[in-house]
Formats: sequence, C-alpha cells, structure tokens
Amino acid sequence: MRVLLIGANGYLGRFVADRLLADPAVQLTALGRGDDADVRFDLASGSPGALTRFLDAVHPGVVINCAGATRGGARELTRHNTVAVATVCEALRRSGCGARLVQIGCGAEYGPSQPGSSTAEDAVPRPGGPYGVSKLAATELVLGSGLDAVVLRVFSPAGPGTPAGSPLGRLAEALRRAMQSGDGELKLGGLGVQRDFIDVRDVARAVHAASLSAAQGVINIGSGRAVRLRDAAAVLARVAGYGGTLHELDGPPGPMRSPIGHPRTEPDHGAPVAYPYPDGCGSWQQADVRTARDRLGWRPRINLEESLADIWMEAACRI
Repeated sequence: MRVLLIGANGYLGRFVADRLLADPAVQLTALGRGDDADVRFDLASGSPGALTRFLDAVHPGVVINCAGATRGGARELTRHNTVAVATVCEALRRSGCGARLVQIGCGAEYGPSQPGSSTAEDAVPRPGGPYGVSKLAATELVLGSGLDAVVLRVFSPAGPGTPAGSPLGRLAEALRRAMQSGDGELKLGGLGVQRDFIDVRDVARAVHAASLSAAQGVINIGSGRAVRLRDAAAVLARVAGYGGTLHELDGPPGPMRSPIGHPRTEPDHGAPVAYPYPDGCGSWQQADVRTARDRLGWRPRINLEESLADIWMEAACRI
C-alpha cells in the first residue's frame, strides 16, 4: 500500500510515520516543508495543480494529512489549517489516483461542553477560538469534498515529543526548573480544567487503523476519560521524584494560594495565573470513543502516567 504522509516531521506526524514504517505492507512517502521530507511542498502556498501532478506520479492509495498549526493569529491558522486542506481536497479531486484521505482534526472543533458529559461525533461544534474554527472549517471541507475520507478528531495528545509550550510541556518545564534550582515550592496556575489526554502513540495506531478501514465521516480519538490538570501535575511531580510542595494558584488576578491536598492559605499577589486554557474548550472536555472502537477496532492502550513519565524523561534531559 502506497501512503503519502503530509506533515511527517510534526508532533503527531513523527509517530504516525514510525507506525507506518513498522508495517512491511506500507510504502511511505513523506511530503512537507522541511528538508527531511522526501518531497518539499508547502500546502499553505502551493497550488492544487502542482500537488495533483505529484499525486498522479506517486499514485498513493492513502493520503494522511498531519500538517497544520496550533499557534498563531487567525490569518496564520486559517492559512495552515484550512487553506492547506482545501488544497489537498482539490488536488485529490483532480487526480486520477483515487486515494483515500485521512485528515487529522482535533477536539477543539467541538468547543466547550457540559461538565460530566462525553462528546460524541454528532455533537454540534461550537469552537471557542480561532484554532478550533480553522480546524472545523477544514473538517467541513473534507466532509463536503465527495472524497473517500475520514476525519479523526484527536483530543489532547500527550506523551513523548509533547511541545514545551503545551500545558503539560509547561508543567514539566516548571518542575525541571524547580528541581534544578532546588526550590521546595512550586506555584502553578490554571490547573482547574479537565481534559481528555490521549497518548500520541495511540493516536498513531488510530491513524494506521483508519488508513486500512473503509470508515468515513468523523471519529473521535481520545481516552474517554477527563483528567483534571492539577491531578496530572501531581502525577508528573511523583514520576519526577519532586520532593517539594505544589501550590495551586486559581481564580482571577490576586489569587488564593492553595497547596494541592492542603487547605487554602493566604492570598498570593505576586504570581500570575495562566488563563484560559489555550484550546478554547472551557473547563471540561471528554470524548465519547465508542465509534473508534466499533468502526476502527481501536482502543487506547497507554495510560496517562506512562505518557507523563515520557514527558518528564525528555524534560529531565535538559537539566
């Protein structure tokens, strides 16, 4: 099976590439903006015609799009997450390869949800920020393209390679600095949100399964369990062997300082609190993953503690 992987050098793309390369039945070609790609092509600025000519030459059976941007202004996010997908869809429509498209979407397309609920694929999307809007527009382009296509809505990926600027990456970096400087107290803010974390290697397994399946439409990829960020911070501190005290900063400016597992104490006016959680999904998000189980035969295998341990191992190497 010939597979064209777009965005192979990104956070998710690297693990998808590793998973596909481990399958002896897959012949993989990587397309991207970096020098390490087999073919250099910028989806945000390249023409559909140029991509069509490449598709006709390579003739892949599956195209997997892991490319995109998670940060930046609305214009940049639209260019990399929406315009780029429009280019892929148009090129596939023009091409004679008849390839199946696996598009990587995200849980931020749904926006905020009711605490305690699980979000299924038939939920009405109401993204709470430009990133979610740009990804939702891409999903709608794929679904309306008439192609043989599936969109995997990945919730909150974690594990090795987690970007240092992500919430879990920032937690690990804060712990690293505290341990390096010998601080016995670590102040952390914005830990009240709950998210559905899914290991990046489980995401790669889902992408592999989707490329082999006939499933179409939208499929959620998550753990099916929301975890409070403060609990993830406590687990991360444990696996790191941090012997100090975690103090949680919550509320608006001028927060109360609250040690995790201890009573609230005096006001702390000196440290900023990180609000809001950057995905625009409010205080709660949890995926309903029954469709992935039923249509892809996929279930998550790696628990959050293992994912956090791998995040910490990479952070610790910077000490």
